[in-house]
Amino acid sequence: MTMQMREAKSGQITPEMKFVAEQEKVTAEFIRKGVAKGQIVILKNNKRNIKPLGIGKGLFIKVNSNIGSSQKNCDVAKEIEKAKISMKYGADTIMDLSSGPTESDIISIRQKILDSIDVPLGTVPIYQAAMRAIERDGGIIKMTEDDMFNVVEEQAREGVDFFTIHTGVTLDLAKHIAKNPRFMGIVSRGGTLMAVWSLHHNKENPYFKNYDYLLEMAQDYDFNLSLGDGFRPGCIFDSTDYPQIQELLTISKLVKRAHKKNVQVICEGPGHIPAHQIEENIKMQKSVTNGAPFYVLGPLVTDVAPGYDHIVAAIGGTMAGLAGADYLCYVTPAEHLGLPNVEEVKQGVIASKIAAHSIDIVNRGADALDWDLKMDTARKDLDWDTQMKIGIDPEKAKRIRARDGPIERKEPCTMCGRLCAIKLLKDSMAEQKKKQNKQKKELN
Repeated sequence: MTMQMREAKSGQITPEMKFVAEQEKVTAEFIRKGVAKGQIVILKNNKRNIKPLGIGKGLFIKVNSNIGSSQKNCDVAKEIEKAKISMKYGADTIMDLSSGPTESDIISIRQKILDSIDVPLGTVPIYQAAMRAIERDGGIIKMTEDDMFNVVEEQAREGVDFFTIHTGVTLDLAKHIAKNPRFMGIVSRGGTLMAVWSLHHNKENPYFKNYDYLLEMAQDYDFNLSLGDGFRPGCIFDSTDYPQIQELLTISKLVKRAHKKNVQVICEGPGHIPAHQIEENIKMQKSVTNGAPFYVLGPLVTDVAPGYDHIVAAIGGTMAGLAGADYLCYVTPAEHLGLPNVEEVKQGVIASKIAAHSIDIVNRGADALDWDLKMDTARKDLDWDTQMKIGIDPEKAKRIRARDGPIERKEPCTMCGRLCAIKLLKDSMAEQKKKQNKQKKELN
């Protein structure tokens, strides 16, 4: 049984570390040191045969795509299509957030997604535990501690690579929210489920109380714990408030406990944060968790753009990445409105991928710039075929390029036509060269 952090601490470079190093254009020793410190994680369940993925300090920014059924919408074929379109446009990981309509649907969709993708898969196991309690006993609050942990074990055995678990939603913080309401309350589904359960039973969150048991399971499969931000702000008026920061401080202690047990962890970060607070949020998280990889939803820098929240998230994600975030969770145009369809999933992935690449240009320099160099060379040469081929969304580029009728190769687009700056300058320089050559011949 390989545990990446245990091997890294002992000085061993695993095959997974070597593979990640090649993908990231760094040395295997760089990866080993990062894993040993807990500043880099490698996503890969021991039960699953996929290419391992590295996330963390000094690596390329990664993008996650959320898919999965809801209580009202359950179409397995569509969810598989969303998973495949996500990978096509650059998602590094998939999270299955299926929440129904039945537990058997949740299980079936997850298993079919696992069979259909070759990138790491994450889940939020409390969703299945809640549905199990509803179907068995008629209510979410009927969940038992065994339900919560059994579902993690079952999904880990299937090969799930990382789990979002809201370990920082403590009973004290749930009581604080009840007595001191926020503008948007708790918007995390998993966070709300844990808070409601704890308040109803007046018991501590089992994932917090029995955290060592969770770590034992993680050791068995070497899955990653993604410590969920149950009290993430759901609007900019709740940003950087007491529940959010207190949960982060709780999580920081859990990170250190996990590292002592050689368990790899990611920390999840805030959702709705105004732009001027993003950098301080990222630096705060990095400081208290010894630089553990930071996974951010967005952040969303304004709340006024339903239908365009993928753009809002790309703005916040770029700022977060420049401040030190490692992993962007995409947001689709359907955010706050409904379950995204396939096209909206595509748009969400592309927006986050643009943000990630923008960050990589700054953080990784020449390692990231080759793509832009190829595109700019093609633009300079009016090489439309290459531009269409290597763009982030070739199909859309081709549609726009062709809608005003066919344009000959090496000819300008319909925006500038004869006034094309590139063609005018190129033609002018060619004319000047002709004149110079003619003058040389006359002088000779």
